[in-house]
Amino acid sequence: MHIDAAGPGALDGIKCDEDGNLWCGWGSNGSAGANAADLDGVMVFNPQGQPIGHIRLPERCANLVFGGAKRNRLFMAASHSIYALYVETRGAA
Repeated sequence: MHIDAAGPGALDGIKCDEDGNLWCGWGSNGSAGANAADLDGVMVFNPQGQPIGHIRLPERCANLVFGGAKRNRLFMAASHSIYALYVETRGAA
């Protein structure tokens, strides 16, 4: 998979779901004019590398993992907090 990360955002930790989508910790890379509030969180890319989702967080997400009994709860480790969200997919086994 190839994703274009040349824009103002930068990826960090990554995980795949059972459909082959890539979930990436995402945040501002310090580019001039980049608004961290619009970038911080998790970006989701389909197997063709196109963005298909963005979970906004109030801080940059450094790492993430699918957990829970059904692997459908996304745990996101950010700069100062841990966030959790149930999602409509499951992490890859």
